[in-house]
Amino acid sequence: MSENEELVKITATGTISIPKQFRKYLGMQKGDYVKVMLQGDSMVLKRAVIS
Repeated sequence: MSENEELVKITATGTISIPKQFRKYLGMQKGDYVKVMLQGDSMVLKRAVIS
């Protein structure tokens, strides 16, 4: 895996953890929102700005 990839496990409730270094790079904090999108056979998460 490259440095911009991380393997995470899905919990029984469908939860995943975003790696700390990714959250730090994107400036994400507890309580922030992410947008979840399907693109072909991939799932993409994007930081969402709620105003």
